[in-house]
Amino acid sequence: MKVLLHGCNGKMGQVLTRIISQMEDMKIICGVDREPNKIKNPYPVYDCLSKVQEDVDVLIDFSNHSALDSILEFGLSKNVPLVICTTGFSPEEKEKMKKASEKIPILNSANMSIGINLITNLLKNIAPILYGDFDIEIIEKHHNQKLDSPSGTALMLADAINSSLQNSLEYVYGRHSKTDKRKKEELGIHAIRGGAIVGEHSVIFAGAGEVIEINHSALSRDVFAYGAIRAAKFLVGKKPNFYTMNDVLK
Repeated sequence: MKVLLHGCNGKMGQVLTRIISQMEDMKIICGVDREPNKIKNPYPVYDCLSKVQEDVDVLIDFSNHSALDSILEFGLSKNVPLVICTTGFSPEEKEKMKKASEKIPILNSANMSIGINLITNLLKNIAPILYGDFDIEIIEKHHNQKLDSPSGTALMLADAINSSLQNSLEYVYGRHSKTDKRKKEELGIHAIRGGAIVGEHSVIFAGAGEVIEINHSALSRDVFAYGAIRAAKFLVGKKPNFYTMNDVLK
């Protein structure tokens, strides 16, 4: 499988470069990065997708949501499946992805970890059971270089919970300056930024007599790379559609 790695000189791009270099059934043919000469890679690197001449089987993106238009244009013009692992997309940008997925297969997830996606499914089952007697809060922790807040993963977990409760919850991002009591329909989402934390997420169900926590810690960025690789292998050969990691797990 021939891969175009978009955002190849970023932290996740370099993790993928290392892992894929050890694989026999997948190879990075070329990369794209806004700083193409920042790192010496074992494949050609361009500063924009329009300069790519190589034939590729799939594009894996770990860059920035601002690059979405160029990624979709490339995928549509070359008929290339897209694995989009970037976070921070606006509702309008997500709609662009879904519109493009009518013509090419696109997979997007706020978190490529297998564990996080299993937890997402678990939350959909347990939230309706617990919500009547439990308050729900989410805490996410990341390194001090992360741009978006709250994390895309925290929002993915919140959306999974909310969808199982007929979207009846109100997201509250922190509680600075709030002086009234917590409302039952609130779902608190709190972000911590510091050091080199790869990614930690906790979903707390707090009841009158007990507290249930579901936690996930990413010990290294490798977990996201392996998820992206698994997603790419799944996506190649699929019909045009908008896919998520849930489809991969099935």
